Amino acid sequence: MEHLSEILNSLGENREQYYNAVSPVIAQTTNFSFATVAEMRQSLQTEFEQPFYTRGFNPTVAILREKIAALENTEDALVCSSGSAAVAIAVIGNVKAGDHIICVHKPYSWTTKLLNNLLARFNVTSTFIDGSDISNFEKALQPNTKMVFIESPNSMTFEVQDIRAVAAFAKRNNLISVIDNSYSSPLFQQPATMGIDLIVHSATKYLNGHSDVVAGVICGSKNHIQQLFANDWMTLGPSISPHDAWLLIRGLRTLELRANQSANSAEMIVSALENHPKIEKMLWPFSNHNPQLDLAKSQMSKCAGMFSIAIKTEDIKGVERFCDALKHFLIACSWGSYESLVFPVCGLATTPSYNNPHLPWNLVRVYIGLEHADLLLADLKQALERV
Repeated sequence: MEHLSEILNSLGENREQYYNAVSPVIAQTTNFSFATVAEMRQSLQTEFEQPFYTRGFNPTVAILREKIAALENTEDALVCSSGSAAVAIAVIGNVKAGDHIICVHKPYSWTTKLLNNLLARFNVTSTFIDGSDISNFEKALQPNTKMVFIESPNSMTFEVQDIRAVAAFAKRNNLISVIDNSYSSPLFQQPATMGIDLIVHSATKYLNGHSDVVAGVICGSKNHIQQLFANDWMTLGPSISPHDAWLLIRGLRTLELRANQSANSAEMIVSALENHPKIEKMLWPFSNHNPQLDLAKSQMSKCAGMFSIAIKTEDIKGVERFCDALKHFLIACSWGSYESLVFPVCGLATTPSYNNPHLPWNLVRVYIGLEHADLLLADLKQALERV
């Protein structure tokens, strides 16, 4: 594998082809022309790897594909217009009517909707399981099971699965294995090296890191990626624009710096707040109180900069007072960029009686951005006093 610095700063850029431009050229075009009919025919036949129409192949997007694949230690990658598009293409491209999918509890909400709402309309069934015990995968297996989908850790309560064991289970049973690796980013976890077939990301998060591009990626073997491209990808057309691809390339330049600072700051803040009297529970994969700590550390080289806290309060108003009192955190969804965020579950509630056993009303997700850790810790502490 190439050195991380080489991937982020030069891999795939071929500057000599583009006037030695330091920043990659943006091929902001929909169409490509040809000198002869024979050239056009040849390009159309190899659209996966040559320019014909930007929905299929674009030179700027191709640079990004090469970088992302190298980061995930896979042979190839596709870049989509959103993370949910990446999940949808990876799943839809590998199932048909009558198939069955095993999925862990509490994946990304739009993954749940894909399985329960869209695919169910076409007679694709799904079983949601507690993925902390590998035996639950075995129990959920059916004769028509085609895929296993995991999210380790997930991005709200941060449960992890034994990735190596899940990959081995999938291979034993001839299943496609898919993981959403958005939380860790390729910097801190590489599922392909543990046997997973397809890795998806919301590239909106750490990979872009600047809150200005919505994107997703699918990484896997050349064979898997070509199959997705030739069928569902080209039919559904979830391509990213060349300019957004350029912004993502720019964002990747600082991935290592951003992700490490976020992770280091989060570690300090979690340690300082774990026993705070106004916090009922701290959820973070590398927390000393996490029963899955050893498993998390065996799969992740470092823990990313997002955690959840359950506020010790009697009602939603206490959670609202905490969030509203913060001065250096924005109240917003998403994460992985430069700004620090809080995302209160009670913000999803449509009535005061909101109750979800998987996501309790007093849970607040906290993303640590690039502001100084001392500043953020002081802000969280003063807001907790308002509870």
